Amino acid sequence: MEAFGIIGMSLGTMGFIFALSAQAKIAKLEKQLKKAGILDKEYKSD
Repeated sequence: MEAFGIIGMSLGTMGFIFALSAQAKIAKLEKQLKKAGILDKEYKSD
């Protein structure tokens, strides 16, 4: 039964790291789109 806990924790950690990476990439993309004039300068993502 401890194996399920270990697997769950490792998958949860991987998911958390993936989410942080995806959030950083989205912020970078928004910055580039604002610079190119595609998005308004006042645009804020939710």
